[in-house]
Amino acid sequence: MKTTLKQNYTMKLTTLACLVAGIAGITPALQAAATTDSVAVSKMLAQAKTQAYSISVDADALESYTREPSLSWESHVIEISRMREDINAAGKTLASLTSSRAQASPWQVAAIDRIIPFLQEIASDTTAAIEYLNKNHTQLATKREYTDYIEANADTSKELSTLIAHFVDYGNRKSRYDSLRSSLELPAK
Repeated sequence: MKTTLKQNYTMKLTTLACLVAGIAGITPALQAAATTDSVAVSKMLAQAKTQAYSISVDADALESYTREPSLSWESHVIEISRMREDINAAGKTLASLTSSRAQASPWQVAAIDRIIPFLQEIASDTTAAIEYLNKNHTQLATKREYTDYIEANADTSKELSTLIAHFVDYGNRKSRYDSLRSSLELPAK
């Protein structure tokens, strides 16, 4: 069962990595020329914010496990599986964001572009941690390599969560500003 679970997860992460690699290769000429914010993209960014927060909580919990040598490796498996599910959900949201790129405003396209490398790094470190866990679960408390993957994920996931939260906050404030400007019948810039 472990091999099948690991293969399934590896396949999902490989698919996510290919998707992200393809997205990163999109040229600026293909980017949206939209000047108004897409409501759908804003909603997906809000969803990504929630997912990134969940990933960060998972990563923090897993990092705390590395400081508690009495916890069983099964506890690590349960938490890293939860994290994997949250990463996969975030990958699906990122795929939806990418496919909505043509409707996105410039700041929304920038948000999508900035999310990609963080999610790639988190997925990569999580894969490495799972592989390490599968091979060395009896020696978790003494292995620095596993702890390094987990600590890197905790740091990166916090950065991703903060980044997306800032973009969502920017979008909300921009929307309120645009609405106020319109109600006052002020010219745009």
